[in-house]
Amino acid sequence: MPHHDDTSHGSDGEAFLSQFGKSNQQTEFYSPAPDGYVPGRTRFVAVFGTVMSGLGKGIFSASLAKLMKDKGLQVAPIKLEGYLNIDSGTLNPYRHGEVFVLDDGTECDMDLGTYERLLDQNLSRRNFCTSGQIYSEILERERRGGFLGRDVQMIPHVTGEVKHRLRTLAMTGGEGGKPADLVFIEVGGTVGDFENGFYIEALRELAFEEGPGSFCNVALTYILEPKTLGEQKSKAAQLGVKRLMEFGIQPNILALRADNPVTDSAMEKISMFSNVPLQRVFSMHDRESIYTIPEAMRAGGLDREVLSILDMHGAVDQVSEDDARDQWAGYARGIVSERRTPLTVGILGKYTALRDAYASIDKALEHAGTHLSAAINIQWLDVTDINVDNVESALAEHDLHAVIVPGGFGERGIEGKVASIKYVREQRIPFLGICLGFQMAVIEYARHMASMADANSTEFVADAKCAVISELPDQKEIEGLGGTMRLGGQDVLLSEHSLAKFLFRGDREVRERFRHRYEVEPEMIEQLEQAGLVFSGRHPIHPIMQIMELPGTAHPYFIGAQFHPELTSRPLNPQPMFMGLIAAGILRADPERRDDPILRDWIMEPSSDSPQGGDPTHHVPSPCTG
Repeated sequence: MPHHDDTSHGSDGEAFLSQFGKSNQQTEFYSPAPDGYVPGRTRFVAVFGTVMSGLGKGIFSASLAKLMKDKGLQVAPIKLEGYLNIDSGTLNPYRHGEVFVLDDGTECDMDLGTYERLLDQNLSRRNFCTSGQIYSEILERERRGGFLGRDVQMIPHVTGEVKHRLRTLAMTGGEGGKPADLVFIEVGGTVGDFENGFYIEALRELAFEEGPGSFCNVALTYILEPKTLGEQKSKAAQLGVKRLMEFGIQPNILALRADNPVTDSAMEKISMFSNVPLQRVFSMHDRESIYTIPEAMRAGGLDREVLSILDMHGAVDQVSEDDARDQWAGYARGIVSERRTPLTVGILGKYTALRDAYASIDKALEHAGTHLSAAINIQWLDVTDINVDNVESALAEHDLHAVIVPGGFGERGIEGKVASIKYVREQRIPFLGICLGFQMAVIEYARHMASMADANSTEFVADAKCAVISELPDQKEIEGLGGTMRLGGQDVLLSEHSLAKFLFRGDREVRERFRHRYEVEPEMIEQLEQAGLVFSGRHPIHPIMQIMELPGTAHPYFIGAQFHPELTSRPLNPQPMFMGLIAAGILRADPERRDDPILRDWIMEPSSDSPQGGDPTHHVPSPCTG
């Protein structure tokens, strides 16, 4: 459809910007915009949280953005974070959930993973903003004399930088760098957080400057349901919305989080209190999957309400929406299908007490399980409690059909991972190792199959006698933690006739996302291959091993990736390595499904053409001992 370029709301905005774009000492107006920006051309949807954080602002915003994209509109999401870190790279998973890595190497909040998955759209550093980034930019500009001698203040300069970033995103944030019809702005934390105050003020100013009909404000709040009372209480939600209104933000839509569907009574109370019509109040109660939320929004007419608020009904491509809705409905039906094979998958990690630490793995499993008709039960197992003496009892009691050993940093739990991988390999349980899990699989194989009893990583033992994992050469001279890793999208060259190439549908080269500082030591590669290990994915130029596997004759499904395959999995396009893992797990759980054509697409039968490596029963002198 023709690109939406309605500027009917821009007349007031243009008048404002003609004044606010000035930054000289003769005016107090300061609201910079990038060259070529047209006020009112792009609409904005801002999502604020009240009562408490972690309620699902990202899920709501991404779901609503998906509905708008389904209609043929260009959408651009952005997460505004209040913390002073430049990015999320050094944040503890227990404090902030997983670190999601974008293709351009940006380490960001896990909500950007939600946006990428629901929108099926790659994002970039433009879609993620922290207070640290804002303050750094302003202070550097001040040192360069960029404010013409003005005293630099929170208002208008800090808020002006926020508005400039949002307007820049509006011009280039659509797919392929196209202008966005809609920018979805998620403000992290809650309205009451001190550090978020300047973001909220910037959005109030932006709505004023862009003109009437340019903004749709959403307040996501929480409906309490104390067990001792047996009824839902909306007072805390009312007070949270009132706090937002005190900032000068009138919500147009309310999203009510709750354990159970919000009652009519609670919805009516908060509707009256907040001046939001009842048809614009949405019950965002717990559901079996977040992927059922977009259709629930659509069924409730929330998408049409947004179009009315922003006067965008004329921009809808109905054919595009019908096609997108049919595809998504087919996927959503698979989520709740009763014809699914029960499957137990063990995730053996170090941060298993917080499920959000492995959010992308959780979703990648859901994607694959939905496509392959598997009802996945995840067993979260802390490897710090596992050792060589108890590994069999610790894992056998769960009757695992497949195992994932995910990434992580630090020495804690390492020997538990090695012991677990050895058990999984010997018991022929389908296995996927990710990043550190890949490295631990190499160490395990080196110790027990390649005559390298002292095999280890220099990450854990700096002077390891037999370092099969060591620091990347170009990182050895870099000090500190922040920004020193191999990050973002990189090409992976796949070996002929390998399991990896089979899973990626015969592609010779694929692009995946990395986040690591250590690699397989190049001097050890030949020794490991002679012992039967297959490195089926490599860097196209450098001797960096990126996928390892065991031949099908040695194990039904044993593969590891130096990259993070979970970061590129999407609901309608699940990641191949997870598809292979779940297919192999289903066969272990239900061998009668072997002839299922859906499964057979993901099961590689052993053949003489497959890479076989060396003979693991043949003793080869270890280079560690000379």
